[in-house]
Amino acid sequence: MSFEDELGEALRRAGDGFTADRHALVEAGERRGRRLVARRRASLIGGSVLSLALIGAAGAYAGGLLGGTGRVEIATPPTPSGGGGDGAPEPLPQPPRGTGAVSASQMVEVLKGLLPEGALSVEHANGTGGGGAGVSGVYDDGKGGAAIRLVLSRVDPNGSMANTTTLCTKKATRPDDDCTTEQLADGSRLLIQQGYAAQNPDIDIKEWRAALVTPQGFLVELSEKNALPMETMKASRPNPPLSPAQLRAVVLSDKWHPALNDLPGAAQQPRGWTPANPNALRDLKAVEQLEKLVTKMNVPVISKGGESGSGHVVVDDGKGKSLVRLDVVKETGAPDFEGNVPSPNDGIRTKVTQGPAENGSRVVRWTVDTRYRNGLRVTVTAYNAADQSGTATRETPALTLELLQHIATDPMWHELDYFASA
Repeated sequence: MSFEDELGEALRRAGDGFTADRHALVEAGERRGRRLVARRRASLIGGSVLSLALIGAAGAYAGGLLGGTGRVEIATPPTPSGGGGDGAPEPLPQPPRGTGAVSASQMVEVLKGLLPEGALSVEHANGTGGGGAGVSGVYDDGKGGAAIRLVLSRVDPNGSMANTTTLCTKKATRPDDDCTTEQLADGSRLLIQQGYAAQNPDIDIKEWRAALVTPQGFLVELSEKNALPMETMKASRPNPPLSPAQLRAVVLSDKWHPALNDLPGAAQQPRGWTPANPNALRDLKAVEQLEKLVTKMNVPVISKGGESGSGHVVVDDGKGKSLVRLDVVKETGAPDFEGNVPSPNDGIRTKVTQGPAENGSRVVRWTVDTRYRNGLRVTVTAYNAADQSGTATRETPALTLELLQHIATDPMWHELDYFASA
């Protein structure tokens, strides 16, 4: 199943009964560097208001999972019109749905119980009677109202949507303040991202989110802004209300398990399926290996992430942040590659370059580029800044050329089976 097919299926499933606010459309248009994330969110939350009509809303009272009660405006799914008569078209097959064991009011009560002290004003909520469940509204801890949105869904844990959701992406014009992808002990992947709602630096609306994908295919995503839901230009507070640690605690809570277990499972891609971005699975594994190698050098890693064909870590040895990038590809043929320094292995050609980065203020770049006999090419680049297009934070990169060469020629790269067959 292609990425588009998977996305379409998730849209049909998650769209049943949950309506996204119109502000999401404005955000999607602004995020040129976050195209895939915007598409994924459209599938999880219900997508465009053009594709989902709100037929009605009703105030409801229901007992909460935590023993509380709450009144919430619940979006009701469209009621199919009756057909009949000779020649009437056959009804379209209905997508899988949950049993509705967890109501919208119960979802709201659980979220309220997990949030810090403050007021949650709910705009939309839905339980597990459709393909997904969620809550969106305004949260105010007394320091200014902020948009907040929770989405629960089921995805193929090995599919492109799961990987896109939990991978940091490098933004050329306005990088995230911080982004980390963590592999948990149970095999789950957790993303904590502190970014912006728009790539325009004149718009100071921040968007922070946490996304968890478990081996069972449970997806829990919580996002927040430092602005009201319909606001696109002006922030209501300096930062979103929840800290990264608080975002993490909410998505990791086992109180979401009753709702997640009631949602219909996502269709699995067939054996041999290749995601739209075939490097998506490789990136995370490569980043983990890069982090291990850097950690062995006793250089603290403060953040990490991956993108198509590459990964990165940001390190800080106490003298300033320093970005280290990794690119690993399998080349075919015999490209023009001449080494300029001795290599510890006769089967590896190594080229070292030093000079200014293409962008950034006083940023320098040190690169060790290696090519193996089997066509494997490993390139490691270090900067004297946390971002290659930012401002220098130190005189030289944290890792020396010798350390970079150790990373690029480490025997570990031969052990990565996904490169052996690339």
